[in-house]
Amino acid sequence: MLGIGLGIACQTSPTAPATRSNFVDAAATVAQTAAKITGQSAPMATDYTKGRYLGFDTNVYPGDATMKAWKQTPGSPYKWVGYYLPAPCHNDKSWMGKREVLQKLGWGIAIVYVGQQTWGKTPRTLTTAQRDAARKQNDCQADLISAEEGELNAEDATRVAEAEGFAPGSIVFLDIERMQTVPPAMRAYYKAWTARMLELGKYKPGIYTHNFNAPQIFADVKSVFQTAGDTTTPRFWIAGGKGFDTQAAPEDVGYAFAGVWQGVLDVARSVADIKLPVDVNVASWLSPSESGTATQ
Repeated sequence: MLGIGLGIACQTSPTAPATRSNFVDAAATVAQTAAKITGQSAPMATDYTKGRYLGFDTNVYPGDATMKAWKQTPGSPYKWVGYYLPAPCHNDKSWMGKREVLQKLGWGIAIVYVGQQTWGKTPRTLTTAQRDAARKQNDCQADLISAEEGELNAEDATRVAEAEGFAPGSIVFLDIERMQTVPPAMRAYYKAWTARMLELGKYKPGIYTHNFNAPQIFADVKSVFQTAGDTTTPRFWIAGGKGFDTQAAPEDVGYAFAGVWQGVLDVARSVADIKLPVDVNVASWLSPSESGTATQ
């Protein structure tokens, strides 16, 4: 999810909205025919004809005009968008104050909180003084990972989400980037984050993670839910995996607990001739952070 870059693939929309439907149908047909001949898949083409709860995320807010065009242009496939809260490893604040704008435009939302990451390092055990000194230098670093930090970040995520006006019960997804191995300190961190979110009770914890780490993290988080007396299944947003297709259900990533599948990374897409660098996702919900929404 981090490090979105401009890719080379894009879909161009015609200028006149009245002709867009015909253009989309023709483009999809051509793409699907070519895919059969070459043996390749054409997920973006089939999305237009089949329809899914397709969403995208990009780390910097694209602007009100772009979000309006991407949502209201006939034929646009995107139903929801990732909404980045300021967090230890995502200091950008460009999404702040945009909740009401996006919801009025009809966008579903997946709230994202990019917490501490290992970045391939093993977290060191620091004293309180050492941790405070490290935080002053950089508040996003592996050595800050701990259960205490998880609780602090849960309180921060709750405070920021509430300030943004998100409804009580909304799901906040803790972003955990891929790790070759999950250090004990990281397990303590996300378990404490989950427990504190449940204890605070304002918002429900969800998890964004790579499919490589998903089984272990899901088991840990599910156990925290059970300990807290919460019998619901934690919402998981899974990145990676093979065979992504916007016609597929999120659980086709390989896990029955997957509610969102992020299967296309760092690509350029266009709607109404407006190009954005995005990650492409398919979800079980029109608005992944909305509580009480049913799978389809």
